[in-house]
Amino acid sequence: MPWIFGKEPKERTIEERLNFSFVVIDKPRGPTSHQVSAWVRSMLNLKKAGHVGTLDPNVTGVLPVGLEKATRLADYLHEEGKEYIALMLLHKEIQREKVEDVFREFTGEIFQFPPVRSAVARNLRKRKIYSLRILEMKERYVLFRANVESGVYIRTLCRDIGDALLVGANMVELRRIRSGPVDESNMVTLQKLKDAYTFYKNGDPQMLSSILIDPEDVTTNFPKITIKDSAIDAMAHGSNVFRAGILEDNGEGSMVRIMSTKGELLAMGRRDNGFIKPEAVFVDRGTYPKAWKSEHDIK
Repeated sequence: MPWIFGKEPKERTIEERLNFSFVVIDKPRGPTSHQVSAWVRSMLNLKKAGHVGTLDPNVTGVLPVGLEKATRLADYLHEEGKEYIALMLLHKEIQREKVEDVFREFTGEIFQFPPVRSAVARNLRKRKIYSLRILEMKERYVLFRANVESGVYIRTLCRDIGDALLVGANMVELRRIRSGPVDESNMVTLQKLKDAYTFYKNGDPQMLSSILIDPEDVTTNFPKITIKDSAIDAMAHGSNVFRAGILEDNGEGSMVRIMSTKGELLAMGRRDNGFIKPEAVFVDRGTYPKAWKSEHDIK
C-alpha cells in the first residue's frame, strides 16, 4: 500500500532529488572549490549549489557539492573526517625507518598553525591524526596516506614532519580520497555530470539518477532519531521534538539527524535537556498532516 504522507528516498523523482541531494565532483587541478560549485549550479540550472570542505586550487579529488536545500547541510558535514593521498619531498635523503618513526609520533593529537593563506584565523589548534601510512618511498619522495580530523592542513603537516626529521620537507601534490562517508567511488567528473544532465533533458534520467546522492546517505555518521508522523508538521512549524514524539533514538551525540519512519531526512537537530531542538529543517510544511493546535485553532 503506498504511503499517504511523505515519501521514501528511493521514490523521489529526479526533480525532487535535484532540489535536495549531492554530487561528488572529482575536482581538477586549477579552479577553486567555489568555481567548481558555480559550474555545477550553472550546468544543472539550479539556484544554489555549495561545496563541503574547501580544496585549494592545486589540490584534486573528492569535493561534495550540495544542491539547493542540501546546501544547508554543509555546516554539519564539513566537520567530518577526511582522507588524503599526499606526495612529500624531503629536502635531504633519510632512511625510511626514521620517517616511519616520525609518522608514528605524529599519529594522535597534534598542534597546528593554519597556513598564512588560509581562510581561518592563525591560532594554534589541536587536531587528531587517525593514521599515517607510507605507500611508497623513493629517494627524497614520500607517498603517504593520511586519515585525519577535519581542519588538519596536510601542507603544514608535511612541513612539520620535515622539521621533526631535521631535514625539512614540503608537500608536492595532494589528493582527497574521502570526505566523511563519501569517497572516490562516488566521484564523477564535471564533464560526466554535464553529459548526464544532457541525457536527462533529452528523456533519459538513468545516468543522472546514478550520480545524485541522497542526503540520507551523506549523514550516516550522525546518530538517528526517528519521530512519529504526528510530530513532523509541528516541527516544520518550529516546534521542538519532545520524548512523546520520538519512536527510536539510535546512538549518542549532541548533533542528530531527525528521520521519518519512511527513512526521510527531515532535519538536523541538537539534544537539549531531554528534547531535540531542530536547527535545519528540510521537510516542507503541510507534507504531513497537522496533529497540533495553534492559538487560532483554539479560538
